[in-house]
Amino acid sequence: MKKYLTILSVSVMLSTGACAQEHSDEEIPEAVKTAFSQKFYAAKKVSWDMESTTEWEAEFKLDGKDYSANFLTDGTWQETEHEIKKADLPEAIKQALAGDFAGYEIEEAEISEKANGSVYELAVEKGEEEWELVFDINGKLIEKKAIEAGNED
Repeated sequence: MKKYLTILSVSVMLSTGACAQEHSDEEIPEAVKTAFSQKFYAAKKVSWDMESTTEWEAEFKLDGKDYSANFLTDGTWQETEHEIKKADLPEAIKQALAGDFAGYEIEEAEISEKANGSVYELAVEKGEEEWELVFDINGKLIEKKAIEAGNED
């Protein structure tokens, strides 16, 4: 499943014309660096990638967890994601999974925070069947995408 998410990220970057390569501090726009340091002042081991011609992504450690955060070139924060433990999912999401996705195993769980709120992104699988699911905090399924077996490699 992690291979799929990595391949998906690379595919998105290639389709936007940006290759995933780390950039030096001098290449990052000042507005982006300033916005990042104000929002994540305690971040450690920060590395930067261009997501597109208008968006930068920082990958970093915070409180012992791996995070990523995206900013527009003018410093506008777009999104922060970090992996969470399955046990930390809201009870409403666990109940929705038990009902609609009984027998599926959670391969990965992340929380995605945006200006308009947070969602939970899950990768689940049962046998050969794999899904990427997005839930709101109340357990409402917002998005469901099949993960094709060929996309994992």
